[in-house]
Amino acid sequence: MSTGKHKELKPGKRFVQAKALVDKNKIYTIAEAIALAKKTATAKYDEAIELHVRLGIDPGKSDQQVRGTIALPHGTGKTKKVAAFVEGDKEAEAKAAGADIVGGDELIAEIAKTQTINFDVAVATPVMMPKLAKLARLLGPRGLMPNPKTDTVSANVVKMIQEQKAGKESFKNDNTGNIHQVFGRRSFTEADLEVNLRALLDQIKKMKPSASKGIYIKNASISSTIGPGIKMDANS
Repeated sequence: MSTGKHKELKPGKRFVQAKALVDKNKIYTIAEAIALAKKTATAKYDEAIELHVRLGIDPGKSDQQVRGTIALPHGTGKTKKVAAFVEGDKEAEAKAAGADIVGGDELIAEIAKTQTINFDVAVATPVMMPKLAKLARLLGPRGLMPNPKTDTVSANVVKMIQEQKAGKESFKNDNTGNIHQVFGRRSFTEADLEVNLRALLDQIKKMKPSASKGIYIKNASISSTIGPGIKMDANS
């Protein structure tokens, strides 16, 4: 007979051991946090290392949104699958530039019909944007809708695709005022992770909205994909 109570899931042994390495009351320097993140990334696969930042913004106000792009100096360790929505006379150059999926009206119709997305980022020419409106409900919630602010809408198809293939990343705050962004993988050296992280933090700081008052970066931490959070001084 069921008691109606759910059995509480216990964290795995590996996570418990990793968490024991982190002093939850300490604010680590950037270098210390990176070394610890690598040490606590104990999964059998090459875990991503992520930055988590809480910003002093009002995410409900349009003039306090933080949205930008960055080409991390050492990439993220992942090759992105790029879809290019272009008019017919630009399809050849999009393919030559390295786009994995290229098309126009027919590609849009196919995705609308199948509701299937098999790419990591989408770029488009200005001509295609009105036509992409029919995919807004599918692409929008996944953060895949091309947008000039993320350098994914331009007549310069080759430049857009090459930048995405080279590791250009888009980031924005969520509806609670936080930013979460991968900046490398466990297999990276500590030095390369630090260069990437500092570049990302610098870019986030540059994006501070003029309407945001007081402390901008309230707190920051990093973690591996399934590792514990490590509090960090973003100015260290």
